[in-house]
Amino acid sequence: MKLIRVLAFPLTPLYYIVTSLRNRLYDWGIKKSVDFNFPVICVGNLSVGGTGKTPMIEYLIRLLRDDFEIATLSRGYKRKSKGFLMAHGQVKVEDLGDEPYQFYTKFKETITVAVDSDRVNGIKKLKALRPQVHTVLLDDAFQHRRVRAGLNILLTSFDNLYVNDYVLPAGNLREGVKGAGRADIIVITKCPEHLSYEKKESVLKAIDPKGNQQVFFSFIKYANEVYSSKKVLTLDDLKNLTLVTGIANASPLVEFLRGRGLEFEHLSFKDHYEFSLKDVKRFESLTTILTTEKDFMRLREYDALKDKLYYIPIELGIDQHTDFDRAVRRFVSSS
Repeated sequence: MKLIRVLAFPLTPLYYIVTSLRNRLYDWGIKKSVDFNFPVICVGNLSVGGTGKTPMIEYLIRLLRDDFEIATLSRGYKRKSKGFLMAHGQVKVEDLGDEPYQFYTKFKETITVAVDSDRVNGIKKLKALRPQVHTVLLDDAFQHRRVRAGLNILLTSFDNLYVNDYVLPAGNLREGVKGAGRADIIVITKCPEHLSYEKKESVLKAIDPKGNQQVFFSFIKYANEVYSSKKVLTLDDLKNLTLVTGIANASPLVEFLRGRGLEFEHLSFKDHYEFSLKDVKRFESLTTILTTEKDFMRLREYDALKDKLYYIPIELGIDQHTDFDRAVRRFVSSS
């Protein structure tokens, strides 16, 4: 993979020019953005996956759902449906995509979940079908500039800050580092839970936020319990364990499990991997499978795995969360 990146390096300036020109056209008003007269919060990143957008969306849902009518709108990456689709009782993971399906499975009693690659169209249809929706959470839409969100939350991983990366194809950035200037809030994700003051200052110096930008540090909180379709166990109950992941960066989970003293084989697949029947046949010979919640949404459809398949829930923890919560609530209440 590294060799491919090196060979592709000459294309990087061209990609940078194209994405920069696109952004300038929006900045200059030549390409038009659409405003909405209700709160729209965009959660996204500059890099290609792996920064923790799903836990952040779930954090915002938990923060706001008791006081406001919330809807999530995602592209629905790798879904088999087309156009606008609102989640309903008969919907399947292949209709929505794994992350929106996860939102629907966990929060369907309290929020509306929809997908549309055209976010403008998606927001308009959401409001037409659910006029009571007060706030729309846009998942992975930082580069979707046809919508002018009222609050932009940009995520970047602690161990791979956007300022240390390159644009595609040599690096992982979807656009140049200057794009971070559009963010209202920058969240450094996947930090060690107890991050020193010196480390924080080092990160702040590296990203050099604008005066109007708030920066927060966040970490992943893993549960002690694991869940299957039928029961709940503790991590210590798991025997002859195999970890199966299809996410961009499984390192934090691997490190957590090893820190708990668990021994396991790790079968790692690419992000949003579509497990095949051949994969499932291979998994049938395993004793106990632990996976992420996102991967569980795809694998739980196979009856042969139901007695051995478990997922470990995660939540986002935010340092100085009171200030973060206040900033989000202030925006939602005043919009």
